[in-house]
Amino acid sequence: MLNYSKKAIFPGTFDPFTIGHLSIVERGLSLVDEIVVAIGINPNKQTYFSLEQRVEMITRLFKDNPRVSVQSYTGLTVDFAKSAGAHFILRGIRSINDFENEKNTADINRQIAGIETVVLFTEPALSHVSSSTVRELLSFGKSVNGFVPKVD
Repeated sequence: MLNYSKKAIFPGTFDPFTIGHLSIVERGLSLVDEIVVAIGINPNKQTYFSLEQRVEMITRLFKDNPRVSVQSYTGLTVDFAKSAGAHFILRGIRSINDFENEKNTADINRQIAGIETVVLFTEPALSHVSSSTVRELLSFGKSVNGFVPKVD
């Protein structure tokens, strides 16, 4: 019998990784066997947390789940997906604006690399949570409990 494993990458900057991101990974695991949380490195983007901090926080969050791993990458997401042996790109969308962007990107990724994108709609209770909002709260010294997962 052929042992075929369905693998997806979940790409993003994850600055920081929110409860919305966590929800997408948890729900995505019902569709695929393995998810690589793929932290994209964009030298033109100013981040609040260093790459090392983001990798460490997300790795600690999933330390007890062997089906989730964390890697960073540069370049095109589809190239990373292929090098990681992924069959799918997992994305979450909160709004119609997200949908338009994700659809266009998914069409291009399918055309240039044959990689399919699986889209999960954000749970309604989490649709207001975004990394940019969390970063803004942090910059003003506000608590972000309730917006980011608790990490041991």
